[in-house]
Amino acid sequence: MDERRPLKDRTKLVHAGRHPFEQHGFINTPIYRGSTVLYRSYADLVARNAKYTYGTHGTPTTDALETAWTEIAGAAGTVLAPSGLSAVALAILSAVKAGDHILVSDSVYQPTRNFCDRFLKRMGVETTYYDPWLGADIADLVRPNTSVIFLETPGSQTFEIQDVPAIAAVAIEKDLCTILDNTWATPLFFPPHRFGIDLAVEAGTKYLSGHADLLLGLVSANERWLPRLRAAFDLFANCPGPEDVYLALRGLRTLELRLREAERQGLSLATWLSERPEVARVLHPALPDCPGHAIWKRDFRGSSGLFSVYLNPVSRPALAAFLDGLTLFGMGFSWGGYESLVIPFDCSTYRTATTFASPGPALRFSIGLEDPEDLKADLAAGFERLNAAR
Repeated sequence: MDERRPLKDRTKLVHAGRHPFEQHGFINTPIYRGSTVLYRSYADLVARNAKYTYGTHGTPTTDALETAWTEIAGAAGTVLAPSGLSAVALAILSAVKAGDHILVSDSVYQPTRNFCDRFLKRMGVETTYYDPWLGADIADLVRPNTSVIFLETPGSQTFEIQDVPAIAAVAIEKDLCTILDNTWATPLFFPPHRFGIDLAVEAGTKYLSGHADLLLGLVSANERWLPRLRAAFDLFANCPGPEDVYLALRGLRTLELRLREAERQGLSLATWLSERPEVARVLHPALPDCPGHAIWKRDFRGSSGLFSVYLNPVSRPALAAFLDGLTLFGMGFSWGGYESLVIPFDCSTYRTATTFASPGPALRFSIGLEDPEDLKADLAAGFERLNAAR
């Protein structure tokens, strides 16, 4: 691509990381499988004089995705991981050492919390969970041995929108590393490094895949943190499978189109649910009455199809009647695919810095690509079952 011309994101997604004439004109980068890479001579082997030296150090397939994601994220470089949680772990381990203290948003993805509480604790790293609504006041929690502030915006399940610029300013002043789980928005709706984030984590399993058929994580870094990230990646050699990387590259080309449709569908269902008498509150940052909406409107370019609702009080059998009879909403973990999903959740057992207070059952919805009128009809029938079972 001509780097002298500024390109729109949709154009970048189509062209980034592709070099058709290096692969006989075929437009998609092939799947390169393998461990051994041959050298032409003894001197080349001793000097590791080759673009590719071993399977764990990269292939043309992984290079294509890393290069493309770096461009989309506005980063200095990207490494890949075999899952979103693996990417979280890699990012944190790139920035901490034994004896450190880290600050983690109380609303993070629960497996991230488990990694901090179970693995990092054994390694001598202490975690403090902070209220995600904290902005610049997070400075009061910083200790002499604090090394990382971990953010996730919006928060997992409860969708708090964090003031990333304010927190990043504190981190810069105190020489801390900021890590952001940016899976909900992707760099298309929230360009992390433009807001001062050092390491940005993405679960490519979600919207980058788009089809619920792969596991993948990505970590992008700014210039300062890329050497440490790359060094940690090389030491772990925790590589994704080539087929998953290829599928992610394929998903990349249509990411914005699918994300915009997920945004449209998600807002349609969230608005409809907000008008239902069975619903106490809808947690969707793009809705004006959602806490954090002003920050979302200031910083984000869009919203995705994932949001939550708090129902009014209802019995467990009535909730089961609602969920079990749904025909278009599957019950399963993950999100960002073409199919709609719903899961119940309860954060009260593990939140420590904040109080989870839903008046009734809480549900997280991932809105897929079905016709929204069909989805509303499925939910309306579910509410009829719920009310009949009261």
